[in-house]
Amino acid sequence: MLDNMPRGTICIEDLEIGMSRHLRKEVTDRDIELFAEVSTDRNPVHLDDDYARDTIFEGRIAHGMLTAGLISAVIGEQLPGHGTVYLGQSLKFLAPVRPGDTVLAEVTVTAIDHARRRVTLETRCLVGNTTVLKGEALVLAPSRKFD
Repeated sequence: MLDNMPRGTICIEDLEIGMSRHLRKEVTDRDIELFAEVSTDRNPVHLDDDYARDTIFEGRIAHGMLTAGLISAVIGEQLPGHGTVYLGQSLKFLAPVRPGDTVLAEVTVTAIDHARRRVTLETRCLVGNTTVLKGEALVLAPSRKFD
């Protein structure tokens, strides 16, 4: 995985509208197999080449929530980072992610409610120039006042 910033915490007092962080990760066959095991989602479109060839995707694809998990990694590790609590996430899956694809997961601050420690984040994942997932997250950000 390649991050654009060190992992850690950015407290709400230091967040700014437009602040952004990302990571890149190649999705491997092993990632898909491990996600299937952990989630118990063993849909053959993710695991069986012969089955997946006959679907609208014409080949195996990664679980959508595996891709969405990369957004969680950016939020939990970089922006805002350690101590962040997820309150909600909307997701729209726009294109498949295939084994061997490198996914860029990006998170950008779009709104800050300092009084309630709420931060709204635009979230998206890309493979090359193709947006494969987009959405919005609402999180409870860490604060120096409570540390």
